[in-house]
Amino acid sequence: MRIVGGSLGGRVLRTPAGADTRPTTDKVRQALFNILGSVEGIHVLDLFAGSGALGIEALSRGATHATFFDLAKPAISAVRANLRDLEIEDRATVVAGDSVALAARHAPRSPWGLVFVDPPYRSDLATRAVLALPPQNLAPGVVIVIEHDRRNVPPESLGSLVRTDQRRYGDSLVSFYSESPRRKVRVVEPT
Repeated sequence: MRIVGGSLGGRVLRTPAGADTRPTTDKVRQALFNILGSVEGIHVLDLFAGSGALGIEALSRGATHATFFDLAKPAISAVRANLRDLEIEDRATVVAGDSVALAARHAPRSPWGLVFVDPPYRSDLATRAVLALPPQNLAPGVVIVIEHDRRNVPPESLGSLVRTDQRRYGDSLVSFYSESPRRKVRVVEPT
């Protein structure tokens, strides 16, 4: 797995040992960042971080800081190793623990402007984690990106957040949420 864009583009990322992690593919990460546009200067939260690929991709593309949450020791080890290998440890915070509990109680340096949520499929963890985020920890205009199975779509709204877009990549879907809809929800099949 490689970083697909930005100043670290092409660099290889370590993935956690074992079969418990389902990394977001390079193709999907590239598509996500094409949709998101500039992430320059924002603070990012990578919930259920796995290898940390989403948060690291944001750092590569100019995000100021990324926070990574994961419960699994192999995932935390992989994130820390990736940050060390890429020499960007000073722009990141790695926290081991239950992502839903951490979402509720962790106070960021600055409010998060972008939140990636990529929990194990076929669970309600994405919904629980997003609903646990205190509003004061989210920057105005925050975008929350949830990767999920097509058979387990999160609700249309999560508290004050509304799904503004949804894209499908095989059996995976990516839903985008923000406080005010920027455009109508649409499902786009890749060509």
